[in-house]
Parts: sequence; structure tokens; C-alpha cells
Amino acid sequence: MLEGYAPGFSDDVLSMMSARSASDRAAFLLRSLRPGMLVLDVGCGPGSITRGFVPLVGEGRVLGVDVEPRQFLRESTVDFVAGSVYALPVPSESVDVVFAHALFEHLGRPVEALREIRRVLRPGGTLALSTSDWSRARLRPKTVNVVAALRGHYLLRRRAGGDPFAGKHIASYAEQAGFREIHTHARFRPDMGYRELARYVESRLDAALSASSEDRDQLASAARSAWAWSHAGDGDFLQCWEELLAVK
Repeated sequence: MLEGYAPGFSDDVLSMMSARSASDRAAFLLRSLRPGMLVLDVGCGPGSITRGFVPLVGEGRVLGVDVEPRQFLRESTVDFVAGSVYALPVPSESVDVVFAHALFEHLGRPVEALREIRRVLRPGGTLALSTSDWSRARLRPKTVNVVAALRGHYLLRRRAGGDPFAGKHIASYAEQAGFREIHTHARFRPDMGYRELARYVESRLDAALSASSEDRDQLASAARSAWAWSHAGDGDFLQCWEELLAVK
């Protein structure tokens, strides 16, 4: 199955990604950064998290890598380069820290990606990942419509080659790739509102229905459930992010 970025690059997705910051999404890493380090942010998107590393490395360098360069901020202190996590555009053993947020849930070959990250890290270098796990997301109320809509959402993620439950496996993947001193912590974050999530899921399902006839009945049913969810009462949503630190 070919990989793709299931959320797409529409204005609402880019706006959501641009609102993320290092203090919010990478707090578990910041205390490990030192002046002079080379930090690589893989799957950096527009770089709103990436630029938060710059003041902490001083005369060092922060490099953002993403397969979609149209996202890169034009005015930035970050160096951006187009590239894939499976073939990083940096020499072996040249990087002090590799960070990735919301990347591994979209990968079909996570262990291969981690082996490539390990290649570019210096001995003793740090791996820092934040990966979502939809199986532990907290939604209240979790109605029949919520469950059905999310089932369609997960189908789209898997059709694009990813795994919506990747967070629960990320420590095992890191171990298989040869990392050591692996530590994980689950963080629950209100990424968006309960009904906002419903509208987001509905829009993605509608777009998939317009683009393809594959799994049409299942997706149409899920889209109707998302519509019902978004027009019901409000509730609470906390996403589960598995944060991992490891050493080469």
C-alpha cells in the first residue's frame, strides 16, 4: 500500500498544524537541547514547532524535513529541506537530536524509518517522538455515532498506509530499530473541541467519498454518523500522545 498523508493539506489542516508550538508539543525534549547541537525535525510541516528549537541551540542548527515543501514558512530561522524519513538528506552520524511529532501514525514502514533515523544520529544521540494513539483517545460522550464516525476515520488512515493506533507500538518499533534507554509517557491533550473533531472527521469522509468509490457504503455511513455527532450536544475530547525518548 502506498503511503499518503490522510489529513491532506487543506487550509484547515495547515492552520491546525501552524498553531502547534515547541513549548506545547515538544516540552518533553526541550530540557535536553544544548547550544551547538544539530537538531532534525522530521515531518516538520510548516515548522511552527521546529522554530521553537532555534533559541535553545544557539550557534547550532535546526533543520526541518518534510515531503511536502509547499508547507515551509518563507520567513524563518529554520533551514528547511524536502525529503523523506526513509532517505534523510543528511550524512550518517551527523545529528545530535531527531524529533518527530505526528509522523509515525502516517507511516507504513515505521521500523525502517527508525533505522534511517538511527543512521543519521551520532552515537549517544537522542530520538524524541510524539505519536498519537487513537485507541486511547478520550471522548465523552462516546455514542454509537461517535464510534461509527471514528471507524471511518481509521479506515481512511489505514487506506493511506498509516496506523491510527501507532502510539501503542512505538516503543517496540524503536527497540526493533536498535535504540536503547527507551522511555515513554502518555500525554492527553485537547487538540480540538469535541464537535470540531466531528466536523473535521465528516469533512475528510466527504472528501474521500468525492474522490473514490472504494469502501463507499462504509464511508457514507460513517459520514452520516459524523454529521449526527456534530449536530448533537457538546462533549470532551482528549487525544492520547505517546511521547518517547531513546538513545542511539
